[in-house]
Amino acid sequence: MFQVARAITRFNRWIGKWASLAVLAIFTLLLADVVMRYLVGQPAIWTAELATLIFGVYAIIGGGYLLAERGHVNVDILYGSFSPKRKALVDIVTWPLFLLFVGVLLWQGWDIASEAIADGERSNSVWKAPLWPTKSLIPVAALLLLLQGFVRLWSDVRVLLDLPVPDDIFGAPAASDHTPGDAQEIQE
Repeated sequence: MFQVARAITRFNRWIGKWASLAVLAIFTLLLADVVMRYLVGQPAIWTAELATLIFGVYAIIGGGYLLAERGHVNVDILYGSFSPKRKALVDIVTWPLFLLFVGVLLWQGWDIASEAIADGERSNSVWKAPLWPTKSLIPVAALLLLLQGFVRLWSDVRVLLDLPVPDDIFGAPAASDHTPGDAQEIQE
């Protein structure tokens, strides 16, 4: 089971690192658009739209990575002062809300993606960019987020039971006083 959790966390981290390169692609496309528009005098009709589509992929596919790294926005007014066990308890109690959100995202994302693929959906612009590749990644991103959510839930249960929660298996810990390498090795 630890191998599955480690694989999910590792894969989400890998996806997050590759998705971060999308920012460079977006920057390059928007720079090319500015150059074409102001220096050449001929705006490219496809650069801004492609940058938007890449940003859409970037925004949705990184959810699992953010959950593994605890990078989502958190209101730390109270939560930040909690002990690791109390944080884990709050995370477990609020997990059904996460499950509801991701469940709806997966369900609706599947509907959106399957319809876009079936119709070969394209944008209404002059370029007629295919939209189905971007939309097909919505349920994939939701599934990656859901899998990482199960790993996070398991790690929270382990925190409550005073069991080790290694970063390479469960992702970044909630405790602010944690330093990498603290956790004991788990025998698989």
